Amino acid sequence: MTGLATENTLIRNASDVEAFARQCFLASPGEQVGVELEFLVFDRTAPARQVPWTRIAEVLPPLPGGSVVTFEPGGQLELSGPPGSLPDAITRLTADVDAARGALRDAGLVPAGVGLDPLRPAWRQLRLPRYEAMAEFLGRPYGALMMCSTASIQVNLDLGTRPATRWDRAHLLGPVLVAAFANSPLSGSRPCGWMSGRQAVWDRLDRTRTAAVPAGGDPAADWAEYLLDARLMAVREAPEDPEDPESHGDARYRPVRDGSTFRDRLTASARPPTLADLTYHATTLFPPVRPRGWLEIRYLDAQHPASWPVCAAVTYALVTDDRAADAALAAAEPCAGMWLRAARRGLADPLLRRAADACFRAALAALPRLGATPALVCEVAAFANRHVSPGRSPAADLLYLAGGPERRLPDWLAQEGRI
Repeated sequence: MTGLATENTLIRNASDVEAFARQCFLASPGEQVGVELEFLVFDRTAPARQVPWTRIAEVLPPLPGGSVVTFEPGGQLELSGPPGSLPDAITRLTADVDAARGALRDAGLVPAGVGLDPLRPAWRQLRLPRYEAMAEFLGRPYGALMMCSTASIQVNLDLGTRPATRWDRAHLLGPVLVAAFANSPLSGSRPCGWMSGRQAVWDRLDRTRTAAVPAGGDPAADWAEYLLDARLMAVREAPEDPEDPESHGDARYRPVRDGSTFRDRLTASARPPTLADLTYHATTLFPPVRPRGWLEIRYLDAQHPASWPVCAAVTYALVTDDRAADAALAAAEPCAGMWLRAARRGLADPLLRRAADACFRAALAALPRLGATPALVCEVAAFANRHVSPGRSPAADLLYLAGGPERRLPDWLAQEGRI
């Protein structure tokens, strides 16, 4: 692509795709962090009952921290906090989580921080055209589970002045952080065989769009190859009638059923795709780390409402602080690429536990110089003492609730979604 690109700019070859990919990795000297939290919402009096998203939306108050409220296809509540410095981002999103939890509690609802619905079957509520196409493409059972039954924490980080460095760090640390924050061991009230069942669900989807992008080389070139080789999920088309109020201006999406990739479309399509087509295609790809002019770290299970700041703070410290990263990467290197081992075993794996212990110590040393409050540093230390040092991922607590003599999982879901 040359000159001023618009959404109608034609994408004619692989070089144009690489030019787009390089725009996703432009250096950004800031140090902002943004956090997106997803929660599965339960009815306090009947935890096994599905909760309509409209019931959730109508009781939410204005949020004091400025978070954007959206809903995932299964009715999962998502709060996207405004980006800022680490202390500011956490303070503002904490205020919004507290406000949302209070309003939901008054309405008999509970937002639970868990990565995979431990009790209810997948039930899709939102029927937007893009979700219809996604559901058809991904199929059952794993497409439905991903769309309707999973919840995560997404940590968004500036690329800094050395984008490739942060890109590589986010990938190399991934398995260790997956293990440390694994929090989805149940499905249908029973152990699913994974400490991060959410990660296992993602692994069983179309691997051309959920596998990790290669790291350690030229990230823009690697992202371009990933974009080219990923299967097309749907072709975005204009609304039949943009003036029709029933369309809400939403585009139509035609599912692609023949397994063709974006590379195939470049060579076989009678009409070359446009920049808008490529941009949409990129939004349908879900690797563990995705570049969008910033880094989206997407591999973290949702956490208990009181624990999510630990997840955000540790990830931020280890990716952005050079001293913390050096110590963490030295410990994490033996675990590189162990995504599924981390998801299955969590911190019960001795190698991952030792690496996580070193990573948390590095983060604790870095957080004060990154502006973290003493209270947040204490929260990180408490999490490390409870989970990391003994090799006990948060998932272990849920396994106890489901399998212990009192089988207290429904009670847990009916209270605060936390222990």
